[in-house]
Amino acid sequence: MSTYLIGDIHGCYDELRALLEQVDFSPEQDTLWLTGDLVARGPSSLEVLRYVKSLGQSVRMVLGNHDLHLLAVFAGISRNKPKDRLTPLLEAEDADELINWLRRQPLLQVDEEKKLVMAHAGVTPQWDLETAQACARELEAVLSSDSYPLFLDAMYGDMPNNWTPELSGLARLRFSANALTRMRLCFPNGQLDMICKEAPDSAPPPLKPWFAIPNRLPEGYTQIFGHWASLEGKGTPPGVIGLDTGCCWGGVLTLLHWESQRYFTQPSSRQPSMTETLPPQQSA
Repeated sequence: MSTYLIGDIHGCYDELRALLEQVDFSPEQDTLWLTGDLVARGPSSLEVLRYVKSLGQSVRMVLGNHDLHLLAVFAGISRNKPKDRLTPLLEAEDADELINWLRRQPLLQVDEEKKLVMAHAGVTPQWDLETAQACARELEAVLSSDSYPLFLDAMYGDMPNNWTPELSGLARLRFSANALTRMRLCFPNGQLDMICKEAPDSAPPPLKPWFAIPNRLPEGYTQIFGHWASLEGKGTPPGVIGLDTGCCWGGVLTLLHWESQRYFTQPSSRQPSMTETLPPQQSA
């Protein structure tokens, strides 16, 4: 029984299946962790959703910002952008079934035995694990309810960007969604910056990557995240692993076999070969 963790798929179905073939993934025995953003930008979002859904209980995934955006597009709240290549999914005969399955997926995964925590963008340094779990559960409850379009309509926006337990209602839900699915840079106190899009080494002071600010998670836990393709899996401190390596942009899809700590990559279909690599954090 193996645990495999894969970064943002973004509709790259062929690469996903090829990567799983490399490690002889068995849904009957193994567990597959996915960092979110299953859809958009790549060519085969429909096939990705159908396949991941078919894996049932062998998958532990989280929703990403592009997954939430798909929900909003399907609900008629946001525009279907051609660059997201979502039309085949939106027009599929099983679109209702897939969307209803997707909106019932978690925003946060925690494995206390393996000491793993996974969120699409990461866990804001302003939260301890108990708060992160509570805020994720609140958001999951709304998304899985019949009133989910009310949240999706209010989801877009960068404020509030500072956590306080007194946050309530849609403002609290929006903060949670931004922290779990959009966060990259923060101020030293952990306050989110939702404006700057620079790489960590180009960000203006005092902004820092969220993972460069001391977190409040229990000792010994490893954080797994995706979302930040320009990192290429590099530059994170011990105990924090970024797995989005930009397959949909012509990069690679990255898998970590947790038990052996071995990394495998599958290049974008525009590239010819498959390679097993060192952990991205250790690559040149």
